[in-house]
Amino acid sequence: MRVATYYNNNDIRIDEVPKPKIGPGELLLRIEASGICGTDVIEWYRRDKVPLVLGHEIAGEVVEVGKGLTRYKKGQRLSASHHVPCGKCKLCLSGHETTCDMLRKTKFYPGGFAEFVRLPKINIELGGVYPLGPSVTFEQGTFTEPLACVLRGQRLARMQEGKSLLVLGAGISGILHIMLAKYKGAGFIAATDLVDYRLDFAKRLGADITLNAAEQDIPGRFKGLNKGEGADIVIVATGAKAAHLQALESVKRGGTVLFFAATAEGETIPLSINDVFWRNEVTLTSSYAATPKEHMAALRLIASGKIAVEELITHRFSLDDIQEGFRLVAQARDSMKVIIKPQGLRKD
Repeated sequence: MRVATYYNNNDIRIDEVPKPKIGPGELLLRIEASGICGTDVIEWYRRDKVPLVLGHEIAGEVVEVGKGLTRYKKGQRLSASHHVPCGKCKLCLSGHETTCDMLRKTKFYPGGFAEFVRLPKINIELGGVYPLGPSVTFEQGTFTEPLACVLRGQRLARMQEGKSLLVLGAGISGILHIMLAKYKGAGFIAATDLVDYRLDFAKRLGADITLNAAEQDIPGRFKGLNKGEGADIVIVATGAKAAHLQALESVKRGGTVLFFAATAEGETIPLSINDVFWRNEVTLTSSYAATPKEHMAALRLIASGKIAVEELITHRFSLDDIQEGFRLVAQARDSMKVIIKPQGLRKD
């Protein structure tokens, strides 16, 4: 089978490798669509692991079912988690499932930018497989994982109806945060970015106002538009250091800052203990990945049409042209969601 082997953002090679062989309790999935995630283009995060086959936002069709597995059948359409928590350790039982050791060890093989993927027995047993309903396309199915991550982040940030929200960074994660907050009934939503193309998406898909971060005093402008108050919740959906500093200046007393995106390697920010923690009772929190339950909740939102993820797809490429897809995602200017179609650009 063919795979896209990643060395760096400018060096992705199409290789021929043996099709995975499955064992008892495993599934072989023919990949019909796989999304490029923003984390796929973070070179410092990948450099010590290359070469490797990336791709964790997947959807496809079962072509082989391992012995003893009765819950799934050939021809079934699925999405699946790359990583799954054990559900039994102290971290899982305390609500920190995505910090579980098991989650960091599990994976499917070889990766979603391939014609076929083997879903291991342990991933299946721990609930990391999600049937796509008849109304969900393969392309929509690739949003199961990123939307699940957004669901988890907003739950940890205590997003509720009527709250004001400032989303710093209007890439795919930022827009999904906006769409979900709009669905949840946020009272006022503002979004920032350096790129007008992305701000247009934010405005169209739920933001009440958009602010170009290169041109404006973000904390001051937001407060001026929000009755003089900071945001109840600030979501940092970009790795830019400036955005992290803006977040601390934009959150209201008693509010929450959610750090959702990775930064440049080794990045740090100054922090006033008195202003943030002592006097103003600001909560700083983070989220990483998502649980199987959150994946299922995300898929239900997609299937119901409540989160119209298909509106975010701007580009589709075959495996042969994946290098161009990575260029667009790494450039982060004239694209939103880039989908790779390992079986070719046929319709779902």
